[in-house]
Amino acid sequence: MDTAIRPDVVIIGSGVGGGTVARQLAGTGARILIVERGDFLPQEPENSDAEAVFVQARYKTREEYQDRNGRRYRPGQYYFVGGHTKFYGTAMFRFRESDFRAVDHEDGVSPAWPVSYADMEPWYGEAERLFGVRGQAGLDPTEPFRSAAYDHAAIAHEPVIADMAEKLRADGLRPFHMPSAVDFGPGGLCRRCGACDAFACRYGAKGDGETRLIRPILKHPDVTLWTKAQVMRLLPGADGRIEAAEIRREGQMIRVEAPLFVLSAGAINSALILLRSAGETCPDGLANRSGVVGRYLMNHHLTGLMGLMPLRVNDTKFPKTLSVNDFYHGLPGDGAARGNVQMLGNIQGPMIRAAYSWVPRPLANLLGRHSVDWLCMSEDLPNALSRVRLLANDQVEIDYRPGDRPAHDRFVRHVKARLGRIFPLVLRHDFGIEAPSHQCGTVRMGDDPATSALDGLCRAHDHRNLHVVDASFFPSSAALNPALTVCAQALRVGNHLRTAWRNDDLAA
Repeated sequence: MDTAIRPDVVIIGSGVGGGTVARQLAGTGARILIVERGDFLPQEPENSDAEAVFVQARYKTREEYQDRNGRRYRPGQYYFVGGHTKFYGTAMFRFRESDFRAVDHEDGVSPAWPVSYADMEPWYGEAERLFGVRGQAGLDPTEPFRSAAYDHAAIAHEPVIADMAEKLRADGLRPFHMPSAVDFGPGGLCRRCGACDAFACRYGAKGDGETRLIRPILKHPDVTLWTKAQVMRLLPGADGRIEAAEIRREGQMIRVEAPLFVLSAGAINSALILLRSAGETCPDGLANRSGVVGRYLMNHHLTGLMGLMPLRVNDTKFPKTLSVNDFYHGLPGDGAARGNVQMLGNIQGPMIRAAYSWVPRPLANLLGRHSVDWLCMSEDLPNALSRVRLLANDQVEIDYRPGDRPAHDRFVRHVKARLGRIFPLVLRHDFGIEAPSHQCGTVRMGDDPATSALDGLCRAHDHRNLHVVDASFFPSSAALNPALTVCAQALRVGNHLRTAWRNDDLAA
């Protein structure tokens, strides 16, 4: 074990945020240490085995959190190189222009970001190229301005999904091809194995943080990756700059010093590291002069809808090619009820039994084979009482208080009724905080240090050499999958840091 390493940059986490910043800095001459809590996820048959993934929870962490009532549960956290993108559904949406502005909701206000869509637009394009996103511009009725088309054509609908698209159009809606990060097409790695959304890809075809960010830069001599190494806390100096990280690796506690630190451990764990780093000079935790660290936890409202087809088997291998944004800015006559609709990966029997253990195996398998599965996503509002707490003995409490839930319920009821024109029966399942449902917001960015932890380049107001680059920086959650926005902002931050490095002032 190399304990004498002297990096210029320590990047904590190898997901979309940390991996993208590392990619931007690789090749500059900066010595980069990436610290990943987990290991490389093994490529094995269980990757695509629903029984292993959902019933046995083979890849999910064994740590426990508790809610504010003391109920303990295993959270949907996955610690592997590449982060949660190892299991995501490949959806790569740009946020809408309005998502960066203040928007009134039923339960409150979704605050403005310190950056605009115009600031992000070129980086969105770069992020799409980096992840090999496949899509088709011009069909989404809410699509924001684009300076260039997608580099890769959209993935074509399979027959059942194409039939869904036609039925939705006949009902007056405007379905479009979901932008997806999959190495699909001639010469591509995708085999349409039928296990993508919520599964790890056995073939390396999914555009995830490992395949698109980490592995390509490991060839650089100045890039070092430590796996199975957990950053416990960061240590500030008297001048407020972060001096070192304490890292637990191979049973030892190691102190690693560096001029620059990038924290990208995810919305829960980045907040926990900052809170755990409390000391004499920062009694409430690092970057927390404003008191916002660990607060404003958001988690998209997600509801699954299962449309049953008793007389037809859904043999679709890759269903996540279809999305609907007709209701993104509100329902007719109910502007507060709003959100995105997209396909879920095909629900299989073991997935049903993992959530509803009382369902007999034959019935669960039958429902899975004869259904088309949809996801309704609405924005969650930031609430200062919705928070991550660090308790005694390093225990974690998630006190989650969702906002705008009644509006989401009305949105789901409307979508369910529309799908009822296609299917004889539509079943509903709500996902809660236990799932990794796009958690964000716990180290929010903003222009005012009194109400935010980070500036518009994700640098801590209180610590000039600390950037926090993962979904924790979100001031609001929008109602679309967050991965592309995290990548685009990480490209912005990484570009700034690369320029600073070349000017010999990495922590400027």
